[in-house]
Amino acid sequence: MDTNLELTEPFDAAALAARLPNEYVADSVEILNQCSPEEAVEVLALLPLDRAIDIFDQPGLDEPAELIHMMPRPLATAILEGMSADQRADIFRRLDSSECDDLLSALKADTRTSISQLLAYPKHSAGSLMTTEFVSVPATWTVAQTLEHIRLVERTRETVYSIYVLDPKSKTLLKAVPLRKLITGEPSASIVSITPPRKPLYVTPLMDREEVARLISKYDLLALPVVDAKHHVLGIVTVDDIIDAIVQEGTEDAQKFGGMEALDQPYMEIGIFEMLRKRGGWLAVLFLGEMLTANAMQYFEGELEKAIVLTLFIPLIMSSGGNSGSQATSLIIRALALGEIRLRDWWRIALRELPTGMALGAILGVIAVIRITVWQKFGIYDYGEHWLLLALTIGAALVGIVTFGSLSGSMLPFILKRLGFDPASASAPFVATLVDVTGLVIYFTVALIFLRGTLL
Repeated sequence: MDTNLELTEPFDAAALAARLPNEYVADSVEILNQCSPEEAVEVLALLPLDRAIDIFDQPGLDEPAELIHMMPRPLATAILEGMSADQRADIFRRLDSSECDDLLSALKADTRTSISQLLAYPKHSAGSLMTTEFVSVPATWTVAQTLEHIRLVERTRETVYSIYVLDPKSKTLLKAVPLRKLITGEPSASIVSITPPRKPLYVTPLMDREEVARLISKYDLLALPVVDAKHHVLGIVTVDDIIDAIVQEGTEDAQKFGGMEALDQPYMEIGIFEMLRKRGGWLAVLFLGEMLTANAMQYFEGELEKAIVLTLFIPLIMSSGGNSGSQATSLIIRALALGEIRLRDWWRIALRELPTGMALGAILGVIAVIRITVWQKFGIYDYGEHWLLLALTIGAALVGIVTFGSLSGSMLPFILKRLGFDPASASAPFVATLVDVTGLVIYFTVALIFLRGTLL
């Protein structure tokens, strides 16, 4: 489909407001994102209320909290009242405390309760993602009663993927009925009679969103109920919310893996001082770590003076160890995120990475020996009379450094996760810095073993 989503010039709020109801909601959001906040508010004020609510329910809208803040209070209140619970709570997370209190006081009591409930959960938990708008019925109802109930409440529910069957007395979750199964059931049949025999899947409000995503993917679900300790349904996490969350999680992990704090806003909207704060801290930590590299080289200063040729291969040695460590780290972080491995599997990973690192190091070592031999034999560079010992030194050092890089890079995410940190914090620059320092020690130790009595 070829849709022109470019804004017409000059800006005409009335013309744009007349155009947007005919667009897909996602396209309307993309068009409004091209406007300034002032222009976007002007257009939103002219739209039918239902359309404005649909736009704010889209996760792709830039700075929804700022738009709400700039709107006339009656319009902002009406939009917030009509929004899905999870998206509404997300807006309140972005507002400052005084603005939150002011807006909350203008909302209905049940809306305030819903917002407070969702804001109480940690940011990356199932509770923070869930919506409190779901369909539940008592186990004593029939299929016909349930269908009639859905017709009455459908407009006040974000989605109706499944109907949750509750104990009529305790209100605890008993079963979950897919909507398709409900529609095809006999109207006079009991709702319990058409439910699947298995127990319903559910999550707790404090479960990490990555684990929720794994369950939704594993069981091919559209929604998962969130229950409390007494098995009461608090809300549901839908697949579209999980997709949005995983995209955000992937972005954060990529930024952390690059050696910086995760950005809370799109790149072009981050202020220069905020960008410096996000990037400067990690760079300073990594710089201090790299200072240890200078200390290691100072320690082996005498060896460097005797065999200056060793310095030619320092960048090669350091980068090879850092690269192998970064490879291992990225593989383990991904496997942990997908649930392919658990913390208890650390020793199995170590047993895999040890021979893998040795084999990879041997491959690089052979390449290095061949390279030095070719350069020496063809007169490209003269490494001296002990060039063969030098080649063996480089080869052996690569085996040791790549093995250490693979092993340490694979174990670091386990250590961080065990300590309660995000494994993605084991960034590539962090691993490279760690391996740089140890790599130099391994390199010069191997050189002392192979070259003692000749170059050293």
